[in-house]
Amino acid sequence: MHDIRLIRDNPEAFDAALARRGLAAQSASLLAADATARGLTTRLQDLLAERNEASKAIGAAKAARDEIKAEMLMARVAELKAAIPALEEEQKAAAEAVAATLAALPNAPEADVPEGADEDDNVEVKRWGNPRSAEGARDHVDLGAPLGLDFESAQVVSGARFAYLRGPVARLSRALGQFMLDTHTTRFGYEEVAPPVLVRDHALFGTAQLPKFEADLFAAVGGELTAGAEMGAVDQSDRFEVQAAYAGLRSRLNNERRWLIPTAEVSLTNLVREKILAEEELPLRFTALTPCFRSEAGAAGKDTRGLIRQHQFDKVELVSITTPEQSDAEHARMTAAAEFILESLDLPYRRMLLCSGDMGFSARRTFDLEVWLPGQARYREISSCSNCGDFQARRMDARFRSTGQQKGTRFAHTLNGSGLAVGRTLVAVLENWQRADGAVEIPPALRPWMGGVEAITPVR
Repeated sequence: MHDIRLIRDNPEAFDAALARRGLAAQSASLLAADATARGLTTRLQDLLAERNEASKAIGAAKAARDEIKAEMLMARVAELKAAIPALEEEQKAAAEAVAATLAALPNAPEADVPEGADEDDNVEVKRWGNPRSAEGARDHVDLGAPLGLDFESAQVVSGARFAYLRGPVARLSRALGQFMLDTHTTRFGYEEVAPPVLVRDHALFGTAQLPKFEADLFAAVGGELTAGAEMGAVDQSDRFEVQAAYAGLRSRLNNERRWLIPTAEVSLTNLVREKILAEEELPLRFTALTPCFRSEAGAAGKDTRGLIRQHQFDKVELVSITTPEQSDAEHARMTAAAEFILESLDLPYRRMLLCSGDMGFSARRTFDLEVWLPGQARYREISSCSNCGDFQARRMDARFRSTGQQKGTRFAHTLNGSGLAVGRTLVAVLENWQRADGAVEIPPALRPWMGGVEAITPVR
């Protein structure tokens, strides 16, 4: 969420930031709506103050036996009491219109984020490892079937974009998740968390999945799971017109509706919602291995084969809560932690600095890590590490108090990243460590989590 005070102070900078996102200028209409809301607030405060003063004056007039004045004052109080409720509703609606507009607008990109419209304009900033030859390499679908990767049974049970992992490939997936968790906790100091995977509206609003991206979520409704797209979600092609959806959301933020998490970022970041932290506590670092659920509403027809884009998948998430002064260094540290996993598994990758048009809604700077997949002869995203600044903290009201100060608080900064997506890492291991006989070698660093097994071999 943007700070309306900063927009009042420098509307040109705000519009310039939106322009880098490919969006039209918003400051003029936003500030006009803000002025209306503030004017109504002032008018409401004036009427309330007048009512209170008039109520006090009635007693004084009666004490002075001035019945005429007392009656005039009582009549005025009655008028004010009749007028105030309507003005309160008008002021509330005006304030919500401003909040809705602010909630609909993405974070402003940092100055060093490259200009661009989509992934073609991202900038490679690092490359590690020597990509294995794609000649003769099989993709993970063909490799995985004899090792226990079963899409056909999942299709019958759950439909498209689900999979059974059985036998050796299930063990390999479990080992990868445990290896990642153990590495992030012991080497990088993240606190392991086992979080809820069902969350309320306000948790998803806090991390900005709601209201804009409702269509990408699965909602638990009356014991059933329903894609957000079937619940009146906002058209994802529309970048701005979500005010009505947000206004409706505000009335539901504390109800009993639950959503399956699209990422543990939601559960972990909301650990600090509506809290005032001490500066000495920061940075906080959390990690979790959870299932994640996404309807992939905006990905129709993409990656329909294999594990790359599933409705349900496991992921190790990294979340940091910092001061503003710490967040850039923490972003570099978090990215390095994700890269360490790839390097330990000897998986070639590249780091991409995302352009302004390809960043996520909440991010102000994002590094994507793309792993080499010889079965596809291309690099594919396996981790995305983002610095969100105070954008999410404003939505969650997550603050901290500086050392030595008794009064005053500042919004914290939040960061999140994949450390890594387990399914995509499984794909990368299968394709990069495959042998001609159909077996897959286990990267040496992973073997302790596989009980010393050096390779998995076909069982079907």
